[in-house]
Order: sequence, then structure tokens, then C-alpha cells
Amino acid sequence: MFLRGDKRNIVRLLFAPGPSFSRLVDASITCRSTVPVRRRLPGKLSLLSACRRSSVAALRCSAGPPLSGSQSTDSSRKASVGSNGSGEAPISVELPTNETSPRLLRIRHTCAHVMAMAVQKIFPEAKVTIGPWIDNGFYYDFDIGRTFSPEDLERIKKTMDEIIRADLPLKCVALSREEARARIEQLQEPYKLEILDSITEEPITIYSIGEEWWDLCAGPHVGRTSDINPDAVQLEGVAGAYWRGDESKPMLQRIYGTAWETPEQLQEYLRRREEAKRRDHRVIGERLGLFSIQQDLAGPGLVFWHPKGALIRNLMESFWKEAHLADGYQLLYTPHLSDRELFRISGHVDFYAESMFKPIECESREIIAKPMNCPHHALVYKSKLHSYRELPIRFAELGTVYRYERSGTLHGLMRVRGFTQDDAHIFCTFEQLQAEIKRVLDLTERVLSRFGFRDYQVHLSTRPSESIGSDEAWFRSEQALRSALEDKGWSFTIDEGEGAFYGAKIDLKVRDAIGRLWQCSTIQCDFNLPERFNLEYVASDGSRERPVMVHRAILGSLERFFGILIENCAGDFPLWLAPIQLRLLPVSEKFLPFCEQVVEKAQRRRLRADVDLSGNRLGKKVLNAEEEHIPYMAVVGKREVESNVVAVRSRHGGDLGTLAVDDLLARLECETSVQF
Repeated sequence: MFLRGDKRNIVRLLFAPGPSFSRLVDASITCRSTVPVRRRLPGKLSLLSACRRSSVAALRCSAGPPLSGSQSTDSSRKASVGSNGSGEAPISVELPTNETSPRLLRIRHTCAHVMAMAVQKIFPEAKVTIGPWIDNGFYYDFDIGRTFSPEDLERIKKTMDEIIRADLPLKCVALSREEARARIEQLQEPYKLEILDSITEEPITIYSIGEEWWDLCAGPHVGRTSDINPDAVQLEGVAGAYWRGDESKPMLQRIYGTAWETPEQLQEYLRRREEAKRRDHRVIGERLGLFSIQQDLAGPGLVFWHPKGALIRNLMESFWKEAHLADGYQLLYTPHLSDRELFRISGHVDFYAESMFKPIECESREIIAKPMNCPHHALVYKSKLHSYRELPIRFAELGTVYRYERSGTLHGLMRVRGFTQDDAHIFCTFEQLQAEIKRVLDLTERVLSRFGFRDYQVHLSTRPSESIGSDEAWFRSEQALRSALEDKGWSFTIDEGEGAFYGAKIDLKVRDAIGRLWQCSTIQCDFNLPERFNLEYVASDGSRERPVMVHRAILGSLERFFGILIENCAGDFPLWLAPIQLRLLPVSEKFLPFCEQVVEKAQRRRLRADVDLSGNRLGKKVLNAEEEHIPYMAVVGKREVESNVVAVRSRHGGDLGTLAVDDLLARLECETSVQF
């Protein structure tokens, strides 16, 4: 089990085995024990000699375990969830999803109905609206004119248990539209009448629970209420929700619940939920000084990157750029503002206007903040006529876009109004498409693995009912995506009819340290923009042909990916991303000059180090460094200065003994080296 509440352990921090440092740190320090001790530092000479024999790029492969004891990169797609740098134990209970367990989906849908029935038993005046299943459970919206209290939820859950144990049958009844309307009007349920009017198919179906309660519904449901285990159901909370999501309509009370097949699954879900709270990127980001959203003055959904967060972003961007340059991409920078006409040509004005900010008038032209980068990349491609010999052409940009999101939907870094996409577009022939897709998959694996994500869920989405492009183009693009995945050796799920209207796509979700899936990478074929922008290349016979355009993102957006990364590692960034990699802890002020010399040496090696200049006792300095998630600490006293050594402690590995300054910095340099 993960820690609950504020359980604490008393840890005595003893650094070097020598007598001077056992006396220096003779204090007990209270700290949270959330990460198990990892492998200890290997022998001094073995790692250092390996580093000296190898190039910087090969250090992590040849040098054995790094200082922190983190695992080396695995080239395979699948990895245990507990091995992604989070320090957490592997997940012991596998949780099903609505997609993998039709039974679970039925349980959750029926729980929504059972809850609505229970609410109307206790509060007959409550009007029911909708109650769907969702990823982790269900909800139902009620118009009741008051807020549900915690005591109300307890009563509702108790009544739900009674309904479940009553073993009532659920029956589907088909009605004519007139019969359904008469039933709803008899119950005086205005929201159900509105729902009925929006249903175009007939007959109309309702589901009844026993003989006393029914709901307008298409299903599916369990056969009897006793098919639900009441000990696997829990009500989670209440929130306000506007009817139909329209702020001009009534505010409803939404009760959320979670439901599972077994009590063990419920307990695992609750454990993960508590762990997710501990990892909340908004809390960690504020505590570590990484970012903020200045909503009152600057506006909601706009991210301010603070110095430490900006430093991490710069490291992410530098790695991303180097990886793309090494893979044959050309980097672009395109404007943040564009004429609205550009997005009319691209089709975004017709299909995406509700997510675009309103234009501003400038010299009789309508200028908008760009919501997408792809039209700009199409213009760069079109700026000259290309030969087939130049293809494939790969453009990549860390391009900032702006999209209007309702303030109620914004959430930390996960959903914002201004964000930077790691966008790329490939222009190629159909004959080159499969190889290009495979190349993108390879790059995706390299990039995500560097950030500790090695467990993916992959989906191939095929042609929807409404689409553009010829049958042949769709067949060839779907075949290219499928063959590239097969060549890669990745298992994948085919989502029939779920592609974009302009082309088939591959979506990749990463699994984090506590088992959650996050949509990050996408690869999409596009037959739309090449037609709209009249993109061409000169074929080998001199004719003009349309290129295939491939949209591609690996991280998704820097903001959202950073939020995912924070929660994945709970703020314990891998050494290469840590804002401060080494902190010097002088025992007294007279050792500051030595510490400053060490910092200068570290900076010359492009390492990030600082000195604790506070007047705190050593134990407090250690605790502060722990709370700031500093990977390595080096204590400096009289003995260290005389011997030109430091007493090293790893945040995860504990006491690492005394090391010569140059040896320590060489080891840190080894561990932070990036291998493309």
C-alpha cells in the first residue's frame, strides 16, 4: 500500500564511515519515506575507469549502474510499470477497463441507474437527467435545488446497497415515441422529454429496475441488481454541472461514483487515486517552483514557466531538437498570428471555429492566434516547387498555438489555452509512406524512452463513415500504417471507423508509474490539406503529383507532457532533467570557498550545482534538499577540504561514502550523458 495521511519515519542520516562525519550528522530527521532504497554505488574505480575508457555517449551503457541506481534504458516497448524511474513497486492488481471488460461497463451503467433510483427514493422532488458510465465509474446529474451533503451521499449509498441486494431484474422495454412521451409526462420529468426529442431512432427503449423505477436508456445493463457487488461500489463526490454544458441553462448536481467487479479492484483503484493526489502536478509544481498560472491578472489557462521549470523545458527542447536533427528533420519557426483566410482555406474556420479565439482587425484584415501549425508548414512546403528526388521532406517545429477552452474545463498543465506542440509534418510519396511511418515509430520510442516511458498502448484507427479521399488512397495509407506497426513488432488494437475524416491514424498512449494511460503520440495521414493548398511535387515522368502529408507529434504538447512527467516521477526528475543535480552542504561558513570551487568545476562540466548558504544545522540542510528533490548532496567539512573530497549522499541511494571531487563530477557527467 502507498502511504496514507502523513505517516512519517525517523531516519538517522549517517554519511561517511569516518569519525568526523559520524559526529557531524548526529541528529534524527523526520522525513517522508515514499521511495525504497535503490542499488548502491558501484566500486569507485570500476565506474570511473569505464567512463575514461568510453566516449561520453556510451557511458551509461558501459559504466554499470549509475549513482542513483536507476535502471538502464530498455529498447523493448514493454516494461514493468514499476521500472520507469518512479521508485514505486510494480502494480499488483490489474484493473480492467470499459473497453477490456464488457461486464464492467454494464456494472457501471447499471450503478448510475441504481443511484438515480436511490436518490429519488430519498428525495422524490429530484429530477433526473443523464447518467452515463465513464472511465473509472459513473455519474448522474440531478436537478434538486440544493447541494448534496456528505451525509446525503451516505444515505444514498446505503439505499443503493439495499436495491442491489434486493436482486431486482433489469428489463428492456421498447415503446413508441408517443408511449414514451406519455410515460415521461406522467412522471413530470422535463429533462427526459428534452432527451426524447433529441432521439431520432425508433423504437424508444427504456430500462426498468424491478417494477417501481425506469429510465429512458439504450443500455447495456446487467441482468439483475445482484450482479453488482455492493462492496465494489463507492460514491466519490459531488460537483456542479450545467445542463447540456450550457452556462445559460440550470446548474445541476452531479454525483460521481466508482464501480468495479470485485472489492479488491476497488481497493486498488482507491490506492492509485490516493497516490495520484500525492503526485498532483499542480501541487508539486507550486512546491518546487516550476510553473504557475496567474489567473487573476494574466488570465486562465496561460502558463508561466518559472526558472526551474524553464530550465527543464529548455533541456526537453534541446533533446527534442537534437533527436530530430539527427533523424533528418528540418526545424521551422512560424508566426503565432495569421490571417483568418489561411484557416478558412485549411478548413479550420468551418470545422474548428468554436475552439479558435476571435479575430482582431488589423489594417482591414482579420488576424487570429493560430490554433494549429499544419497550415503554416503547408505554406513553407508550397513556397517552392519540389522534385520527387527531394522527398521525403520532414519539417519539425516546437510551435505555440492558442485554443479557446471554457474556463471550467481548464486543468493545470493538462488543459490550457496556450501551449507548444512538438509538431512535425512529413511530405512523401505513397511508396515512401510505410518506411516513413516506421521511422516515426522508431523516433517515438527513442524519445519516450528517454523520459522513462516504455509501456505503450497502441491504436490504429481506420476510415470513418464520412471521409474525403479515394478508396485507393485510404487502402494504401491504412496498409502502410498497419505494416509499419507490424514491422516494428508492436501489438496494436484496430479501432474500425475511428480515423479522422481526412486520413487513418495511429495513437499511442503511455502508461505511467501508477498504471494510468495518457494519450501522447499521434501519427495521422492527411489527404485534405494537400488538396486544399494545392501541394504538388514533380514526379519522375515530369507530371505534377500530390504528396502524402503526415501529421506527427510525439510528446503532444510540452505543457501537458511536463504535467504527465511530473506526476509520473512525483517530482523526482531523472538526473539529466533535475534543475539542481548536486547541492553542496557546508558544515560552517568557513568552508564556503571550497564549495564555490566545486560548483565552478561542476559548471565547467555542464553540471548544475549550488551551495546551501543558509545558517541551518546540517540536518535541516539535508532535509531541505530532500524536500526540493535534489538528487545528490555533498557534505563539506574540515576533513573534506583537507583531502579534497566530499561526503556524498544520494536522495534514493543513501550514503555513498567519500569521493574525490573530480571522481564525483565525472560520475555525474556519466549519468547525465544523452545517447541519441
